[in-house]
Amino acid sequence: MNLFDVARACLDAVDPAEKVALTQQAAADFRAGHLSNLAAESPVESICAPGRPGRPLLVAPRDLSKRGLGSIEGRAAFLHAIAHIEFNAINLAWDAVYRFRDLPDDFQRDWVGVADDEARHFCLLSRRLRQLGYAYGDFPAHNGLWDMAEKTAHSCLARMALVPRVLEARGLDVTPPMIAKLRAIGDHESVAILELILREEVAHVAAGSRWFVWCCERDGLPPRTTFAALIDGVAKGSIRGPFNRDARLAAGFDEAELRMIENLAALP
Repeated sequence: MNLFDVARACLDAVDPAEKVALTQQAAADFRAGHLSNLAAESPVESICAPGRPGRPLLVAPRDLSKRGLGSIEGRAAFLHAIAHIEFNAINLAWDAVYRFRDLPDDFQRDWVGVADDEARHFCLLSRRLRQLGYAYGDFPAHNGLWDMAEKTAHSCLARMALVPRVLEARGLDVTPPMIAKLRAIGDHESVAILELILREEVAHVAAGSRWFVWCCERDGLPPRTTFAALIDGVAKGSIRGPFNRDARLAAGFDEAELRMIENLAALP
């Protein structure tokens, strides 16, 4: 079997359970050495949208209702938003594998592993939603992560900068305060899931940092100013503080980058 054909099959799967099952089988086959990564067998095709179910309804971020965590519905809506991010992250990881084929084998190893992690995160959140009386698809969601995938489909360098290091890194900042709120209301089951996701997302963002720097070195570009230029050109509105400095440092940011994004977040 060819890794890139398998990645496309995972991307195209519509049913979440099927996407998870295909992802987990593909990751196991890849680790066992059963998947070829010879890129010539099938061309890279444009993917306007990955496979996804008819629900959740996708709306603009400004149209999403804000609910407090004090009610079961509010907690379920919050966990649903995280589950939607993880579902999209499965697709983003497979798209990186499928699309950017001219990188070393370690690139594919990293992003197949990320896809496997994201599938497991989605399963944990889906199970917790069921315990609360809800299911994935019960609340509206937005499509911001995949929108950025489309904007960066032309460039692995841009993808690594703007998806892991901007959009996904935002989770490193906002998750600890949400964990504290859930712990304060006694939802220890949700806390345990989010703590696990936070630990593993540091490694995912770090993979983005590692391959962003690799692409910059390949192309003879300075990483720090290239990152700043990409944010300014494509993702300035996505930079918001406060920032989890310790987690971001562990995920491959340096002090100069942190000062840069802190300054961007402070601009009107």
